[in-house]
Amino acid sequence: MATEIEKINQESNFDRKKELRAFDETKAGVKGLVDTGLTKLPKIFVTEQLKQENNNSNSELRHGSHDFFIPIIDLSGVDEDPSLHREIINKVRDACEKWGFFQIVNHGIPQSTLDDMINGIRGFHEQDNEAKKEFYTRDYTKKVLYNSNLDLQRGDSAINWRDSLTFTMAPHQPDPEELPAICRDIIVDYTTKIQSLGRTLFKLLSEALGLNPNHLEDLGCLEGLFCFGHYYPACPEPDLAMGIASHADSGFLTILLQNQIGGLQVLHENQWIDIPPVPGALVVNLGDMLQLISNGRFVSVYHRVLANGSGPRISVAYFFKIHFSQVDPSKIYGPIKELISEENPPIYMDITIKDFVYHYFGEGLDGRRSLEHFKL
Repeated sequence: MATEIEKINQESNFDRKKELRAFDETKAGVKGLVDTGLTKLPKIFVTEQLKQENNNSNSELRHGSHDFFIPIIDLSGVDEDPSLHREIINKVRDACEKWGFFQIVNHGIPQSTLDDMINGIRGFHEQDNEAKKEFYTRDYTKKVLYNSNLDLQRGDSAINWRDSLTFTMAPHQPDPEELPAICRDIIVDYTTKIQSLGRTLFKLLSEALGLNPNHLEDLGCLEGLFCFGHYYPACPEPDLAMGIASHADSGFLTILLQNQIGGLQVLHENQWIDIPPVPGALVVNLGDMLQLISNGRFVSVYHRVLANGSGPRISVAYFFKIHFSQVDPSKIYGPIKELISEENPPIYMDITIKDFVYHYFGEGLDGRRSLEHFKL
């Protein structure tokens, strides 16, 4: 397959749809390409934006500015010492208003559990292709699925250099036998711990907004939970490919576990800032729905993952979000009334979950912003 793709790359009459279809039909993903001994990046992965950045004299466009570092917040004693609790809330507020991203340490999830989760996702992606193909599908009604690029056939932009194991864990978990045997136990264990941590974080976010600690949970922010176990193999031409294109998350909150292979960047003050892996830390970022209901006080920002020449990079992202298939599609979300006043009028309209999901997923991961549709 590698030889055929390299040949197509050289042809002037490159048929993108045909190549995407051929790639998808292998059901082996990007990992399958790498296993063939690929030495040249297939054209469907070549990102024009990176070509421009690589030709720009300011190399920080790609490799990340060193002028900023995202906040790291220590959660030790958050529920034990009132003065420490207030200090943590202030740090969370500052991070949410200025960055939309922060890392947390001493969050209560043991290092052994984090390691087991990374190893479980790695084990799934590195097992025999025939074992993985059982889960390969583009039927997104399934609670558990594996494929490469959720939006493979959407638009004309390059596809991302990564494969994903995806599972829905709330409001209804899959039956245990629906999960891959190689990582079944750790997924169930880690999900329970993430749900508990999520509840703590939403309380801190509520208090950082000046609300009752249970306010965001009462709004349903914890009701939906999705997970992506991403696998980014070493790329033969990493300067030309994206692990994940620039985008903002759709939901309320994301909790990300990453191994020690970097590549994650956040856009801050018009500069790409590296988020280096910190042993034992989890990355937390806000999504568009939290920016909307906080009336813009908390920000959801663009971020991306660069391809790399070493690897694999492995990450596990848990998204607290609501998809309209889970709830009444006419359910309405808008700026929280307690945050609105004459001095702080609403900047976003009230919207239905259906409208939000339509605009967000209708755009794809190409950097366009769904929230712009809902500004007053």
